[in-house]
Amino acid sequence: MQNETPKLLLDEVLEELFEDKKIIQNKNLYRFTSDSILLSRFARGKLNDTVADFCAGSGVVGYHFACLNTHIKSLTLFEMQNSLADMAERTRIANGFDFAEVKNIRLQDIGKEYDDKFSLILCNPPYEKSGFDNEVYEKAVCRKEITITLQEIIEVAYKKLKFGGRLAIINRADRIAEMFYLLKKRGIEPKRMQFISGTQGGKPYLIMVEAVKGGKEGIEILPTAVNLRN
Repeated sequence: MQNETPKLLLDEVLEELFEDKKIIQNKNLYRFTSDSILLSRFARGKLNDTVADFCAGSGVVGYHFACLNTHIKSLTLFEMQNSLADMAERTRIANGFDFAEVKNIRLQDIGKEYDDKFSLILCNPPYEKSGFDNEVYEKAVCRKEITITLQEIIEVAYKKLKFGGRLAIINRADRIAEMFYLLKKRGIEPKRMQFISGTQGGKPYLIMVEAVKGGKEGIEILPTAVNLRN
């Protein structure tokens, strides 16, 4: 299917996703950052992968990953906020991503029909543990663990991954011990990791991890990525 120009709602804009592909964003809601692009590049696609994007937002991680890995079989985006899921769906239609589907649902409510389905799950989750205080709720739930925790995300990922399936996830660098503990406790073995720093030689502020359900011990540590956009 050829690209189409989508109808934009109030405060929505079209932004560049990949080459001639565009993504819908709302100026007043949560907008994707360069962290999302780093994760989509860190994850490795395999031939005929069945891919899920957890906490998908407007779809940037899943869609950008699919543009980089055109050999995947399918992509399912899971997003609980109606407005973000709607933008992801209209982006899907506009770009002709017929291999993808958008599910407007909480991760905790994903049905058993998705058990043991995915060979790869991508996840750019909320990083912060504290409440949203005076923040706009729709933005706060994308940044803070108000509706789901890291432990819950890993639990759902375990159920939805095939044996040998991979989870590619990003989070704050200072949560590395917690993340590794939760992954190993659930039988999802960390196999690759990469820190992200804002400057050359600077202190890392994020970490990306690829972990395998039922994988053996042993991890590849990649050179720190420098994200100069932050």
